[in-house]
Amino acid sequence: MNAAREITATGMATRTAAILFVFVIIFTGLLSGAYLWTKPAIEASAIEEKMKLIDEVLPRGEYDNALLSDTVNLPPTPELGLSEASTVYRARQGNTPVALIFETVAPDGYAGKIRLIVAVRNNGAVAGVRVTQHKETPGLGDYIEVKKDKNKARPWITQFAGMSLAEVSERDWRVKKDGGRIDYYAGATVTPRAVSKAVHKAVQWAEKNGAQLFAGANP
Repeated sequence: MNAAREITATGMATRTAAILFVFVIIFTGLLSGAYLWTKPAIEASAIEEKMKLIDEVLPRGEYDNALLSDTVNLPPTPELGLSEASTVYRARQGNTPVALIFETVAPDGYAGKIRLIVAVRNNGAVAGVRVTQHKETPGLGDYIEVKKDKNKARPWITQFAGMSLAEVSERDWRVKKDGGRIDYYAGATVTPRAVSKAVHKAVQWAEKNGAQLFAGANP
């Protein structure tokens, strides 16, 4: 009797395990199918979001190459405040270099790191700068972000456009409180000072390494 019960119990456990195994296989297959079905849309959405951000620092009309495919992968780059690998995008018109678009980090924001994307034209002038991530104080230091800047006609971050090492003195890359030309909001000096310093370093880095990067080599 006990032996029969044990055999029955074993059989039931085996059937249950088999059913669970089949369920896992089916569920895994459904998940894989859903992922493969949605993957192209997800990738296309990610590409479009990336291009929207790049559009803010360099208009598409200024280049004609496949920007997201014309890249150089950088190792961690202390000069840009980057402790991780990053990507440089190379804009060209025909075969002529137009601009470099890359990330940089201001490590000394009021509330920590401020991540930026910068476009520097081949003549050394800043095409555009945008903040991509920060933790600055809401309502005080967050005006560095276009969406949160109350000045919609001329957001604070746009004042870097056109600045270059050739046209702007070393001192003028600082905020006005430090004797430079960069505007700032009263009571929030640390944040613009950090961003200004990071943009200046980014332009210096681009000028130093631009030719090498357009040739396809890491600096």
